[in-house]
Amino acid sequence: MHEFDLALPAGRTLHVYCSDEEPSDRLTVFWSHGTPNIGSPPEPLAPTAERLGMRWVSYDRPGYGGSSSQPGRAIASAAADVSAIADALDIDRFGVMGHSSGAMHALACGALLPARVVGVVAVAGLAPFDAEGLDWFAGMHAAGAATLRAAANGRAAKEAFEESATYDPEMFAPPDHAALAAEWSWFMDVVDAAVDGGTDGLIDDDLAAVSPWGFPPGQASVPILLLHGDQDRIAPSTHGRWLAERCPSAELWSSESDGHISILNSAPRALEWLGEQSRSA
Repeated sequence: MHEFDLALPAGRTLHVYCSDEEPSDRLTVFWSHGTPNIGSPPEPLAPTAERLGMRWVSYDRPGYGGSSSQPGRAIASAAADVSAIADALDIDRFGVMGHSSGAMHALACGALLPARVVGVVAVAGLAPFDAEGLDWFAGMHAAGAATLRAAANGRAAKEAFEESATYDPEMFAPPDHAALAAEWSWFMDVVDAAVDGGTDGLIDDDLAAVSPWGFPPGQASVPILLLHGDQDRIAPSTHGRWLAERCPSAELWSSESDGHISILNSAPRALEWLGEQSRSA
């Protein structure tokens, strides 16, 4: 994995990951990570990407890992960062896959970069905080709801909350624990690295999640695939259904037997879907 720092005109730095150091004609898939993670591409999906002739590009979202902070960033801000990385790597068109909070940032790319994005896979993401007709917190585990309620009360409240926040394993469903003990144990590496770097990225992610996204989800005209598990206790499946109903170009793959992490077991098929969108674009 090739890593480098990209300096932006505004004085920020993005830490970038790329599975091919040299220019490639393979389909590029931008990985959009969750909260709290660093941006290292998902190792469990590397064999599938290689089989399909895809390469990964990703980055630490501002405030994580080697990327400088960007207080006040919105979900929409991801599109400008992805565009800057694509320009630096001479990538014209690409797919995007995001998990958890990364799913919303992936949707931003689909909505705001329609001429460049061939398709979006959004896995276990939340709907906008002001989603009409959606009981936003319904179905969330108490711990996850508490951290987002703190964010909704502003930066000071969120910072105070994080000073005493603790991890509650019950926020994950049994299928998630099984996945974390097996193929998706990889998450331990990217979570630990993110937490070791402080809470700036986590705080800014959660503040963005409960603020206006900067675009309506239905604005995206590119093909969108939503993956959601019905046992998800972090981003309840009602959020996936809400997005599917309001994004005209979206289709929803739901799974009764999966939660927030185990739904990623469907990601290999989703990468195949993304390859199909690229060939038909």
